Amino acid sequence: MRARLALLVAAVSVLTLIAFLVPLALLVRTVAQDRATVRATADAQSLVPVVGTADAPTIRLTVEQLAAESGRQVSVFLPDGTVLGAQAPRTPAVALAVRGQSLTGESAAGREVVIAVQGRADGTGVIRIVVPRQELTAGVTRAWLVLALLGVVLVLIGLAVADRLARTLVRPIGDLSAVSHRLANAELDARVTPAGPAELREVAGALNHLAGRIQVLLAQEREQVADLSHRLRTPLTALRLEAESLRDPDDAARIAAAADGLERAVTGLIQQARWRRGPTPGTAASDAAAIVADRVAFWSVLAEDTGRAVHLDLAPGPISVGVPADDLAAAVDALLGNVFAHTPDGTPFTVRLARDDGEVLLTVADEGPGMPSGAVRRGASAAGSTGLGLDIARRAAQAGGGRLELRSGPEGGAQVLLRLGPPTSLREA
Repeated sequence: MRARLALLVAAVSVLTLIAFLVPLALLVRTVAQDRATVRATADAQSLVPVVGTADAPTIRLTVEQLAAESGRQVSVFLPDGTVLGAQAPRTPAVALAVRGQSLTGESAAGREVVIAVQGRADGTGVIRIVVPRQELTAGVTRAWLVLALLGVVLVLIGLAVADRLARTLVRPIGDLSAVSHRLANAELDARVTPAGPAELREVAGALNHLAGRIQVLLAQEREQVADLSHRLRTPLTALRLEAESLRDPDDAARIAAAADGLERAVTGLIQQARWRRGPTPGTAASDAAAIVADRVAFWSVLAEDTGRAVHLDLAPGPISVGVPADDLAAAVDALLGNVFAHTPDGTPFTVRLARDDGEVLLTVADEGPGMPSGAVRRGASAAGSTGLGLDIARRAAQAGGGRLELRSGPEGGAQVLLRLGPPTSLREA
């Protein structure tokens, strides 16, 4: 922006100076020519009394003396055809002067001043003085250089003033940009100091007000989520008591384990809602092999009840990924839950965990009807669910420096690929 403002001021300054300096330069040249012509005319007028009354030797002496003093070509044409002083041919201007007309004309040697002298007994004499072009332009070049230097100085002064003014605009805009980036990085306590013109101060105040409102709304949302999570503890306690009252020890242990897992998830939700800022993506680490094996074992009970064949292919662990254990477990649960929610009973599925070019690739594939396009959008679902499952997996992958990919299987069905990066410490190593 500073460069554009400087370019604009430079363009305006140059155009303004051209509009003034070009006519002024032409005027300087005209004045110099007129000044030289006036001096030559005055010298010629000084010869008029001598040419009109004196004899030829006196005229010759006076002409030679004037030519030596002025450095110009001085010629006197007498009526009898005699030329005194500088020998020169009779030019059309001299022919006109013989008829009694004094004038100034241009010639190849410069500007000639011709004066007719009447009153001689033998006729009309003519005085001719040639002003050389060097004299006509004397001082013009220096004056033009001074004007050009003055124009450059004025442009530089204009650029300096424009840069100073632009700085008063650019600096507040830069502060606004920096604070907006800090807000985008979840630094909600960032504020900008209003500065600059009134419009920028108004924008700064609006940005500060927006940041304050975001803080208030997020605090309210965290409190609401935390309150809702606390309310879930009561039915979880009741569910655990019901599990303890079951006669079958296996069923009681399975339901108690599910209740414990749900309670851990609720506890994590409360902690995340209470935290002002979450951990930096990629700094947490977990063993993907252990977590995937644990979650597949959990879902295998339901798979057995619904007649689904589970194919598990895990690379030997431990396999460290840059995703917290709770987030990775939630992502695996979301992917496996989608298989049970969107495929009919008896549909087999495969869970594969492997290393792939420095990444960890988790693949969940089924032989069901496939997945509609756009299913990864948050809140989008074609089966009446909340549509948050794939979004949970996507955010977990992004937190680990990876991504979520959806594909169709070679024989139909859906393939969900979760690419996870290593922890930050391993990346830097």
